[in-house]
Amino acid sequence: MTKRQSGKEQSLPAVKDEDEASQFVDSNQAASGTKPREFWPHHTDFVLSCVGYAVGFGSIWRFPYLCYKNGGGAFLIPYIICMVVCGVPLFYMELAIAQFSGASPLALWEICPLLKGVGWGMIVISGLVCIYYNIILTWVIYYLVRSFAARVPWSTCSNWWNTCDCTETEALYFGNFTDANATDGREFAWPGNTRCNLTGPIAANLSQTASDEFWRYNALQQSSGITDLGGIHWGLFFSLAFAWLIIFACVFKGVKSVGKVVYFTATSPYVFLFILLVRNAMLPGSWRGVKFYIKPVWSKLANLDIWHEAALQVFFSLGPAWGGLITMASFNKFKNNCYRDSIIVPAINCLTSIFGGFVIFSVIGFMAQQTNKEVEDVVAKGPGLVFVVYPEAIAQMPLAPLWAVLFFLMLITIGVDSQFGMFETMTSSFIDEFPNQLRKYKTPFVAAMCLLEFLLGLPLVTRGGIYLFTIFDWFIGTFALCIIALLEIIAIFYIYGIRRFLNDIESMLGHRPGYFWVAMWCCVTPLALVLILVSIAVNFTNPVLEDYKFPPGSLVFGWLLGSISVAVIPIVAAYRIYKVGKGSFLERVRFLMKPTPNWGPQQSCVSTGPEVVKMLPA
Repeated sequence: MTKRQSGKEQSLPAVKDEDEASQFVDSNQAASGTKPREFWPHHTDFVLSCVGYAVGFGSIWRFPYLCYKNGGGAFLIPYIICMVVCGVPLFYMELAIAQFSGASPLALWEICPLLKGVGWGMIVISGLVCIYYNIILTWVIYYLVRSFAARVPWSTCSNWWNTCDCTETEALYFGNFTDANATDGREFAWPGNTRCNLTGPIAANLSQTASDEFWRYNALQQSSGITDLGGIHWGLFFSLAFAWLIIFACVFKGVKSVGKVVYFTATSPYVFLFILLVRNAMLPGSWRGVKFYIKPVWSKLANLDIWHEAALQVFFSLGPAWGGLITMASFNKFKNNCYRDSIIVPAINCLTSIFGGFVIFSVIGFMAQQTNKEVEDVVAKGPGLVFVVYPEAIAQMPLAPLWAVLFFLMLITIGVDSQFGMFETMTSSFIDEFPNQLRKYKTPFVAAMCLLEFLLGLPLVTRGGIYLFTIFDWFIGTFALCIIALLEIIAIFYIYGIRRFLNDIESMLGHRPGYFWVAMWCCVTPLALVLILVSIAVNFTNPVLEDYKFPPGSLVFGWLLGSISVAVIPIVAAYRIYKVGKGSFLERVRFLMKPTPNWGPQQSCVSTGPEVVKMLPA
């Protein structure tokens, strides 16, 4: 018996509700020797998991920087528009199709076997991003450990890693040389600095702050280039191992363990953010940063770059096409209101990004006040904002170690959710694809995957790891994600059919989506994705890390990394066409564009009306 049948073909036992249906499925599968698939214990577990997955490091460092770069408050207009026309429709689509089928990114493509490579592409992207995303978590853990001190180590220049160019912020701008052997306010030397024990006049162009040197020469121990990886940074090695232990502890029991963890990891960042916002608001000059953040520069709206940046930020922050949303929604019960979730989660994600901007820019305003600079001269992009600018500001605060601990704890809770969402995408997909072999051994399999990802991440904790990190971050998940999302739309709305999809949603929610959603899915959203792809192609530049120029070989490596997830799509399609075995090429393609007999509503769905068929395993 197949999953999708008409109600006339077979009568099934009467089931009162979803819980009873789940028990029936569990006992049926147990009798067959296959461990049943899990469900979220509570709806709140799913919502918090989606919120944690969507709200990641980019909400703290990328969104504020984009606001600064693209006209402050004016950036919110294209951001919200792109959220409505592109982000939310994709989010709703993935939640609905995954909840209906109860299938992970691989099993989902029974809907269109020809494009099963799209599911493999999602797994490849998630696996590659897991490698370098956990490196950010590694840096955060390293900073957190070093914060437990009487004085944060990035506040002084009298350390073994400092150079002659190191300058403490207070000394440079206020003539406070309490940590230097100065004689007249113009001479200096940093006692305890083994790399510089000379005295002399302060150079006018000193720009290496203590926090900058801690980041380069302690946290990274940065080498001269990507061709000089150097040895393992053992501090980062153990931090990386601890990061993967955290991920394993969160996901080793599947959604049951994740559902418990997210109550802390998805909510605590808001507590930390609120505490930091209150503290930052009391700092002198904080209003300068906030004013810069919210003051709109309307002329920027005429620049196409701002729309390009807004679309990418929405796309990457919400997480469609990564496979994570499909994975999490596949554990929902059949009657869950996925439409409501598709509105709530993007709204929370949007508001969190805006709220995080206030936290970051208030402290940037403080730094501008302390250093007598303009706000735009203090803003940094990406890791520099989190690991240089913000720690430097913390070093100027009373009780600096306390605020450092709170800040880096917040980053850990933000990063862990997104990381185990991507990791669960990989493990659940493999387990669903090979249930008889893997489902009963889920914990050892998850442990093996954690170990594999840990080993693959070791080159990124070498002294040249920051260069590899830049390559990973630059090439993975840009054009590939847009292509995957576009193929999803083509498969679901043009091959499977918009009417079928609307009927599937009606069977879950009891009503069909309106014309707005049809217009978004069939016209506006795919057009937006095409424009984003064109924009990426036109505006693409080679990776940048300060003044370092990456050699051609590293660029080839980057393109290979970024292309794997796309290349697997035609490879899998060709393999499946070959395996069909009968008929002409076009006949095989047409056959593979039809849903397989195994496609249909998830096994525990329950009918509340004659239009829905209750499907239970034969």
